[in-house]
Amino acid sequence: MSLDVSDVGLKNGNYLGLDVAVKDADIVVFPIPWDVTTSYRPGTVDGPDAVIDASSQLDLYSPYLDDVGSLKIGTLPVPEEWRERSAELRRQTAEYIGILEQGGDRATPAMTKIREAANRGGAELQTWSRGEVARLLDEGRAVLTLGGDHSVPLGPIEAHAAKYPGLSVLHFDAHADLREAYEGFEQSHASIMFNVLKLAGIERLVQVGIRDVSEFEIDLIRKDERVHTFFDWDLKSAEDEGESWKSICERIVAKLGPTVYVSFDIDALDPKLCPNTGTPVPGGLEMAQATALLQAVIRSGRKIVGGDLVEVAPSPKGDEWDGNVGARMLFQIMIAVAQSRR
Repeated sequence: MSLDVSDVGLKNGNYLGLDVAVKDADIVVFPIPWDVTTSYRPGTVDGPDAVIDASSQLDLYSPYLDDVGSLKIGTLPVPEEWRERSAELRRQTAEYIGILEQGGDRATPAMTKIREAANRGGAELQTWSRGEVARLLDEGRAVLTLGGDHSVPLGPIEAHAAKYPGLSVLHFDAHADLREAYEGFEQSHASIMFNVLKLAGIERLVQVGIRDVSEFEIDLIRKDERVHTFFDWDLKSAEDEGESWKSICERIVAKLGPTVYVSFDIDALDPKLCPNTGTPVPGGLEMAQATALLQAVIRSGRKIVGGDLVEVAPSPKGDEWDGNVGARMLFQIMIAVAQSRR
């Protein structure tokens, strides 16, 4: 049954204000409030709440999918136990990062204890979230994970790779996230794609919008034939030379296999759209460009089987802009997943 589109958007803790039980849903939003290793500035722990709160103002229409209001979209409750665990660990890692920034020694017993606790917490989150997502996938549902920092979707990606062997990850980001144990944290937001490449079932990693990268990551990109990175400077240069965004999208899509998981760090977008994200970088994509790329994947006949949206951080001054943009970007990923299911 379609919704009454003239009714008020409910702030009921569910994405889009929809009152659909998870047991009845085709697509499930899985919020995870976790922000332990963000190295520049924290805040993404509140991303799921910001996105869900802002989503009640979205109109349920898409030019890419008929009868959006009939979609059965459920939302899992925000797991407060993981928010509390994140806060406990964040107090320790903030001290740890502060000491490193002042040239401190990471090998002291106190620093080692903090690092080990953070790594253990990240591994436990990975195990728990992998199990939750695997259960939902086995029930025939699609899952969109909502972070939190970019370490959050490792478990969900692992569950998707087990369900869909040969999976391609389409990674939108300002950063390559291919660092090994960044700052000593094996489960770092800056190491997510390094860890993804170690998962069984991952065939390709296609990165878009990358514009802040280390030499180690460049070397890994050049050596690992599974990785195809479309740097922001190359995308801008191609457009300056007259190539259409449609043509660029086709080149990107050609690197993907038949089943695709979308991992979307909000800082892939121009920072005017996400000013409070953990590590904003000048440049980046417009939302229309990101949406066009998702639709190019669908037009190609490939299937988007799941995804995540991470690194949304609300303004400390109460401005809802970041949540608003995040809610709309998640909507575009959701539409592409729904198209694939139909």
